[in-house]
Amino acid sequence: MLVQISVLCREAAESPESGGAGWSVSWIDVPEQVRYASSPMTGLRSLLPLVLLGLFVAPASAQIDVRLQMSRNTFVAGEPVPVSISVTNNSGQDLVFQGNSRFGWIDFTVTSNRGVPMTPLGQPTFGAVKIQLGQTMTKTIDIARLFPMQSMGNYSIYGVVRMPGQTTDGFISNRLLFNINTARPYWSQKVGKDREYRVLNFTGGKKNMLYAQVINTRTGSPLQTHSLGEVLMFRKPSVALDNRQVMHVLYLIGPTAWAHARVGADGSLLGRELHKRGNGPDPQLVTVAGGIVQVANSIPYDPKAEAEARGRVRKASDRPSFIFQ
Repeated sequence: MLVQISVLCREAAESPESGGAGWSVSWIDVPEQVRYASSPMTGLRSLLPLVLLGLFVAPASAQIDVRLQMSRNTFVAGEPVPVSISVTNNSGQDLVFQGNSRFGWIDFTVTSNRGVPMTPLGQPTFGAVKIQLGQTMTKTIDIARLFPMQSMGNYSIYGVVRMPGQTTDGFISNRLLFNINTARPYWSQKVGKDREYRVLNFTGGKKNMLYAQVINTRTGSPLQTHSLGEVLMFRKPSVALDNRQVMHVLYLIGPTAWAHARVGADGSLLGRELHKRGNGPDPQLVTVAGGIVQVANSIPYDPKAEAEARGRVRKASDRPSFIFQ
């Protein structure tokens, strides 16, 4: 006569929303003499194959864990949208992940606010990676280089990682939500036949953020967009172009601190230095002989060096023990 016992089984996640693999209870038939064994050890020995069965019903999805992370979920159109993907190898052996001419070993699916999967700009290629047993590999990828994200709206993304030899199925990550916004132009100037420099102001939450952008006027598309960080707008940012068509932006970031950012004609961020007010008025951009742009009325500011200098100042309690009271 057969009786039924329950076995706890591991199940795969069917979609990114399910939050990963879970557990379920399955019922299997066993001989009644197993249930009423004459000794506990006999019953345990009889149940051992069934216990092993419950452990190994787990599908391959338990072998690889895939997670996506984003440092923030609000972006301005044209700026990089970095996504970090972490792959943990729990397969029981070292694995080498490598795609081929038709399928990559990492794929991303981005869905627009209309619920339609977006078409990639091209076939992304990721080099071969070896992940040792129990180790985690993390890569950060600019999704804005893989998908067209110039339109304002809400988006979602999840990733798929394929084991060596897999071509279609894979291991699905969690799903992340993010949004693309447009920023208000604060300053702009056209240079030459196909360039326009812009400084943008975006209010995200309770903070004012400043962005630098260079536009290809022939296509209307940003070459690059960079976040310059938080800005205090009760001192208006100042902008100037030098003789090499480098855009200089000077803006207030603290009660007595200013940042000076430099952006090249190709949209690349050339540098960002900090300044404090000198003995005179507020720092300002000035153009000197030869079209060179400089920051006047300022003292170079290094917060780390200043903090270290404060730490080296002796306190009264640090005076040598040989000093008499």
